Amino acid sequence: MNHSGNEIDFSSTSEIVAQQLIGSRFLYRGIGGIIVETEAYDQADPASHSFCGPTDRNAVMFGPPGFIYVYRSYGIHWCFNFVCREENHGSAVLIRAIEPVEGIDIMRERRRLSDIRLLCSGPGRVSQALGITREENGLSLQSESCFLKPRTKPVDIIAGPRIGITKATETHWRFGLAGSPYLSRPFPKFSPVFTSD
Repeated sequence: MNHSGNEIDFSSTSEIVAQQLIGSRFLYRGIGGIIVETEAYDQADPASHSFCGPTDRNAVMFGPPGFIYVYRSYGIHWCFNFVCREENHGSAVLIRAIEPVEGIDIMRERRRLSDIRLLCSGPGRVSQALGITREENGLSLQSESCFLKPRTKPVDIIAGPRIGITKATETHWRFGLAGSPYLSRPFPKFSPVFTSD
């Protein structure tokens, strides 16, 4: 994992890390782009996989920060997260959308479509485009196959409720790069926008 500029502190809470990741560049095996949408999940959060404690499925969430946690959604799509907070506290940030920058032709082959706006606009789409599956569960972001470069300048971040959950729907832990055409779906009207550090 390569850093420059503002650091991403994976020992921080998922809410903070989810915001720090907006505008950062993430590549897996040279394929990826700019992270434009994230969601935060924590052990005290009823919507989180870790809410009921560790299991074989979510064990990586309770491991050290800075690792990739992968799970299957609806038995179909792989979704990947970055683990944060201290070990034994289940917390992670879901990567919901990326603006494609590197390896776009490979993404198009994997996704079987050409519209660049749809290549990585959703957590399952991101994983498919980047080639991330259950095999990457537990992979360290320090590994040679991962490249993470924090943003180098402030960005405008929009916040709103998370998508596809039935619990803790009032928690506004979905974050996006304001104005990005690569978001998985629009944020609700009048969602707050703030400028990052």
